[in-house]
Amino acid sequence: MSVRALVVDPSAPAAVRLAEVPDPVPGPGQVLVDVSHNSLNHGDLNDARSGRVPVGAVLGSDAAGVVVQAAADGTGPAVGTRVVALASGAFAERVAIGVGGLAEVPEGLDLAKAVALPVAGVAALRSLRAAGLGADKRVLITGASGGVGRFAVQLAARAGAHVIASVGSTSRGAGLVDIGADEVLIGLDGLEQPVDVVIDSVGGPRLVAAWSLLVPGGSVQSVGWTSGEPAVFPPYATIGPAKSLTSFVIEGDAGPDLAVLAALAAEGALSVEIGWQGSWDRFAEAAEALHGRRVSGKAVLQVSRSERRAAAFPSQG
Repeated sequence: MSVRALVVDPSAPAAVRLAEVPDPVPGPGQVLVDVSHNSLNHGDLNDARSGRVPVGAVLGSDAAGVVVQAAADGTGPAVGTRVVALASGAFAERVAIGVGGLAEVPEGLDLAKAVALPVAGVAALRSLRAAGLGADKRVLITGASGGVGRFAVQLAARAGAHVIASVGSTSRGAGLVDIGADEVLIGLDGLEQPVDVVIDSVGGPRLVAAWSLLVPGGSVQSVGWTSGEPAVFPPYATIGPAKSLTSFVIEGDAGPDLAVLAALAAEGALSVEIGWQGSWDRFAEAAEALHGRRVSGKAVLQVSRSERRAAAFPSQG
């Protein structure tokens, strides 16, 4: 049997189209998940156009749904468990997912909100951890109104850091003080004191400017490049007291960190902002809104099943 999925197609709008793909066959350490929601990331849009995901392959990393087949080796959640996962090829009606890449969704946390956590939440958590977050730190977060940015603001504030949120416009800064930002800046205007940590998802000139504000021993974590612009460092900008610019990618099992984030979200200690939500049939619309920076927080796709598939596998809530 086949399932519907969002696959890479350079000739389609946003380089993605709905297609039929073979039903996944889970390995011994994988569960089969009936997916109800996906979350769209800037990285997905880049993957679709850059060739990093081959033509015809299923796109996506963020999925949430219900386990319909437990792992054959006895590990992982039981059938009927609601889960959120970070997995390759996540944009499909059904996905086989390694048990290390998922976490149970606690009672009271809607799957539409849980699915916003994998890429953006794990990137925020791990980049702050790698940078050496502490209560005495001044933390600059660029692109603070986006998915990674909003989570990073909240997690840094929970750790007791002084949080400086950088956004592209006044409207993009709305609500950031409410979730923990001590300062909200348009670009980097007005920022004169140095910072200890930078979580950068913008790249380009903003990254260069952030580097110049870093204290000796400080760290820039480059988690994204939404500007699409080159970063041109002036001569001798990298000469002087030691500080670091570190590339970032999510590696290894995300399950344990997903469990932490899901628990915080279920408790109301981590706010999940959904700026766009709709059927995955409207993928091109969601992609355009995200690329045009019209989404505050996350864009969430609801998986709409074909009539044949819906009759064979009724929704489990």
